[in-house]
Amino acid sequence: MSETQPDPHRLPAVYLAPGPYAGGTAWPAGPPPGWHPGRYPRGPQWGDAAWGGPVWGGAAWGPPARTRWDVPPPPGTPYDQMARTVLNRWWRPIVGTLAIVATFVVISIGAGLVAYLVSLVTRVPMTGSGPRLFADPVLDLGFQLGVIALLLPLVLGAAWVFQRRPPGSLSSVALRLRWRWLAACLLVAVVSVVLGQAAEAGMLLSAGVGPGYGWAGWGAFLPALIVILLLVPFQAAAEEYAYRGWIIQGLGAYFRSPWPAILLGAVAFAASHGYTGWGIVYVFVFGVLMGWLAVRTGGLEAPIALHASNNVVAFGLVAASGDMNGALEQGAVPWQALIGSAVQFAVFGFGVLIIARKWAIQTLSR
Repeated sequence: MSETQPDPHRLPAVYLAPGPYAGGTAWPAGPPPGWHPGRYPRGPQWGDAAWGGPVWGGAAWGPPARTRWDVPPPPGTPYDQMARTVLNRWWRPIVGTLAIVATFVVISIGAGLVAYLVSLVTRVPMTGSGPRLFADPVLDLGFQLGVIALLLPLVLGAAWVFQRRPPGSLSSVALRLRWRWLAACLLVAVVSVVLGQAAEAGMLLSAGVGPGYGWAGWGAFLPALIVILLLVPFQAAAEEYAYRGWIIQGLGAYFRSPWPAILLGAVAFAASHGYTGWGIVYVFVFGVLMGWLAVRTGGLEAPIALHASNNVVAFGLVAASGDMNGALEQGAVPWQALIGSAVQFAVFGFGVLIIARKWAIQTLSR
């Protein structure tokens, strides 16, 4: 009576003594040639891919590989086309935009209700009319900047939930915010803003108009400066992610050229501000420049740098003068102010492009 045949897919832990088995030859004593016990510490098991176990459809037997929810864009994709992943569908940018707008409206209303309850509990007075909520201008500025900053997580979340792409694809083609590049852009932005302010003040003084600078003392300046430094970077970043990131990449899913998205983002950016006359021209040109730089440099670092620097300086000058009641007021802008803006835009644009070329800043996904 013959012995039971050994399982060819699993080596026995203890090798049998020589003896006949089915086939009429002797079972070898010891391991087969080439067998090294230390190669598989626990011993190869049936089903192990390393042992060449059973396969189904060409893959090792076992649970299917886990697929990612978010899919990055293919290599070689420019910034404005980052929403063109394999999961892109025509309805995704539309649904995501509607979700961002609706959620932001609900959050803004909820924030207003919370502010009202806080006012009742703390007895902090609130205004009864106008866009302001709190009578204290510094507190009101902080509230307004904080509400705008809430756009940031909404836009990042919409990219992940509705477009199923990495939220970092809104930041840059590297799928993240490039901090070293952002720091370089900040240095250029500070220089350009200072030169622009100097040019604007010179033009206003030559026309017999005071630039409005003043000093109200450290007691009035420091509280406002703390609020500005803490919240303005998030407010500026939120607006850039919305008007430059989301709109440019959203329309990039439909257009090969970035210019329709750049122009539409600039129009939406200007419409969200309360400027009139030359002020509309300033905000629109600012939006066009920021959109163009985002595409040329492959990310939002340059737009965030100039936007944050410009707002910090603008709010800071108002805080230094002590007239915080007019910090959020927008309206007519004298044409002389556009000269200072032109200097600021030219210095920043050329400076950023020169450094981006020297550093070989990444402009396509990898």
